[in-house]
Amino acid sequence: MEGGSAAGEAAAGEAAALREALRLLRIEPSAAGPSAARAGGAEPCSRNVLRKRRRWERVLAARRRRRRQERERSRARRAGGRGAARRHSKALAEERLLEARASGPRLCVDLGMADSMTLKETSRLASQIRRLYGANRQAEKPFWLYLTEFVVGSLIYEECFRMNDGFSNYLMDTTQESYLDLFPLDAIVYLTPDSENVLEDIDPKKVYILGGLVDESIHKKLTLRRAQEQSLQTARLPILFDVLSTYYKTRSWPDALKAGVSSGKGYVLPDAEKPCQE
Repeated sequence: MEGGSAAGEAAAGEAAALREALRLLRIEPSAAGPSAARAGGAEPCSRNVLRKRRRWERVLAARRRRRRQERERSRARRAGGRGAARRHSKALAEERLLEARASGPRLCVDLGMADSMTLKETSRLASQIRRLYGANRQAEKPFWLYLTEFVVGSLIYEECFRMNDGFSNYLMDTTQESYLDLFPLDAIVYLTPDSENVLEDIDPKKVYILGGLVDESIHKKLTLRRAQEQSLQTARLPILFDVLSTYYKTRSWPDALKAGVSSGKGYVLPDAEKPCQE
């Protein structure tokens, strides 16, 4: 009796599963013939059942195909939107740079000392020029950049083209001439950390000079001596170009220093100091 009961339960379960499958295929259980209600389901399905099953499979395949096509169209629309945003951002950056070219301010990298550097130092300088250009290009109020004494065939010339993709397309001026031959002396301000003068503001009519020098041997006051020999104004350079750029945008040295100097460096602005608690 127990064996017969178990067999009956199994048959009932198979019949229920078959009915559910036919329901999902939108086929009435009676359409499958009398054998569908019996345990085992050994007899083959009728032609009508097979035809309806194939039709339903085609419907499912069509739905999957439409969903896949819609996903592909959605991805294409998103990619197109991102592409349009990138093109707009690029055009806006180029417009700002060209405005700086016309009205200033101007920032010049003096490469007249590049011959005194090793290959390693020169490679580092080429990398710094790339970062300088990238930061300036993204700035809301950029400078117009110059590379002076950028001699064709020199080591710094070769490293800039080797290390910086698209270097020939950079929106800036490069010349083999000295900045002394390009600008009036009274318009030039040589930025050096050794100057006694603190840079307090940025004048669009001035040309600010950065010494293009990575000197691991640390020759102190090299850029200051160079500027003094050329009878140039000097100013103490803010710590990073990002500081200079942020100040030009905000006209706030605290904001500029916060943007350019991480708190991990130990620099604390006076207004950020907290009074001691008694």
